[in-house]
Amino acid sequence: MTRIAAVVFDLGGVLIDWNPRYLYRHLIPEPDALDRFLTEICPQSWNERQDAWRPIAEATRERIALHPDHADLIAAYYGRWEEMLSGPVDGTVALLEALHGTGLPLYALSNWSAELFPIARRRFGFLDRFRGLVISGEEGLIKPDPAIFHLLAKRYGLVAQETLFIDDNPANVAAAEALGFRTHHFRTSKSLSEELARLGLLCDN
Repeated sequence: MTRIAAVVFDLGGVLIDWNPRYLYRHLIPEPDALDRFLTEICPQSWNERQDAWRPIAEATRERIALHPDHADLIAAYYGRWEEMLSGPVDGTVALLEALHGTGLPLYALSNWSAELFPIARRRFGFLDRFRGLVISGEEGLIKPDPAIFHLLAKRYGLVAQETLFIDDNPANVAAAEALGFRTHHFRTSKSLSEELARLGLLCDN
């Protein structure tokens, strides 16, 4: 088995617990109405366009023009975005710290708005553990586009076959795997810990 020379983490859903429902469950208490808002008015596909560099102000204006009856709720999506951050995923952060302690090179590859990522930078000190970060909104590229994986590898001199990529999105995992990366589809910190132990990167506690 080829040795693992570096590990690349996704951020949201793996190390950082982000979910629009953390905000909107207070603003839209009726469950069906909440589901409709997050699937029809401000869906994830809309948010991903901002992750791929689109300016937040432009996106908000466009959405309000389409759904003027929901103007205040749409404005809250980015106006109160920090309330969608629950905090770190403690179990995964502990694994990150343990890997950092071994000296293994660590990197991050995340779909995230360039306008919002500085908030996470200030809030989550463990981001300093990474030797490099590739943030979609800063690059104008977004997972699962193979181009962003190529950019990551070229910028930091990574060999795909020697790099473990960890992400909670199956499409991103599939894209990385197709390019030759070793991959782990993240579901829980426990299953990740078991995988890291199986690969000989950490002892299984």
